[in-house]
Amino acid sequence: MKELIVIMGVAGSGKTSIASALAGQTWWPFMEADEHHSAANKTKMAAGTPLTDEDRASWVDSMCKVSAAMPEPRIVLACSALTPFVQAGLREGSGRRCRFVMLDVPKAELARRIAARADHFMPVSLLDSQLEALTVPEDALRIAADRELEDIVADIQAALDAQA
Repeated sequence: MKELIVIMGVAGSGKTSIASALAGQTWWPFMEADEHHSAANKTKMAAGTPLTDEDRASWVDSMCKVSAAMPEPRIVLACSALTPFVQAGLREGSGRRCRFVMLDVPKAELARRIAARADHFMPVSLLDSQLEALTVPEDALRIAADRELEDIVADIQAALDAQA
């Protein structure tokens, strides 16, 4: 069965860096969920307005269509996947077994990371709404992501192998 490894968490958790590093070490293709957001969604978030599931529908559909069309057995996706709506959409529409990896980072560190970004559409003001919206799937792997990148990636690989 084809798999979609979803590196998930709120803004500032390190999804892109960690998913990209995992993909690079495993030679699995990498997908960035932010590339699938509409301009309207990015504008809405940049203005400090949280997205609704209605806003997220086309985003989820776009990610699913791309991943379903890819021939590779495994894909790594950097995606917030905060809500059951998104998680179910990925599970049902991607044509793949979804394996969620939740990146755990203390709130103060998340805020520091977001504030340090110069060119990202997600403001610190949305952190609380993201944490409130976050529903971690029961079957998600939970990984402490406030450590060295290499250690985080190694732990993810070991956990995925143990669950295979």
